[in-house]
Amino acid sequence: MKIIIGSKNPAKMNAVKNGFADQEAEFVSIDIPSGVKSQPFSDEETIQGAINRAVGALKEGNGDIGIGLEGGVHETSHGLLLCNWGALATRNMEPFIAGGARFLLPEQVAERLRAGDELGPVMDEYAKMKNVRKHEGAVGIFTNGMINRVDMFTHVTKLLVGQFAYQQNQQRG
Repeated sequence: MKIIIGSKNPAKMNAVKNGFADQEAEFVSIDIPSGVKSQPFSDEETIQGAINRAVGALKEGNGDIGIGLEGGVHETSHGLLLCNWGALATRNMEPFIAGGARFLLPEQVAERLRAGDELGPVMDEYAKMKNVRKHEGAVGIFTNGMINRVDMFTHVTKLLVGQFAYQQNQQRG
C-alpha cells in the first residue's frame, strides 16, 4: 500500500507512520497546500484544510491513500481552543474525517491569533524556541510535555485508519 502524506512536517509524517504501524506500507510526503488560511480559525476551515491536503496528496502522489492533517483554532464562549483534524482519501470513497484533542489556549496567545498572527511563529516566540510546530507543538508546551504534536496527530490518524478498516470490512461482507 502506498500512503501519500500531504505535508513534509516531521510531526505529521511520524504521526501517519505511527497510525499505520501494523500495516505494510510505503510512505511518501509531499507539500500539499491546505487551500485555507495559514491559520485556520474554525473547525470547518480546519477540516477543509485536512480534506484538501488528503485529496491533493492522493492525486499528486498517485498512491492508494492520501492523508491530510491540519491544526487550527476554534473560538468558543470559553475562549480560543486549539483543534486538529485529519482526513483520509481513497479513490473510491468519500474522505473520512476525524478530530482530536482540544484545549484552551492562554489568552496571551489567543489575542495574537485573533489579531491575525499564525500559531507556529507565536509559539516559537512564546516558548523561546524554534520550529515548535515541527516538534512538540503548542500541545507539547501547554501540556508540559505530557502530549506532543506527534501523539496528537497519531490519535487522529488512528481514528482515520480505523474508520477506513471498518468500511473495508463492511464492503467485504
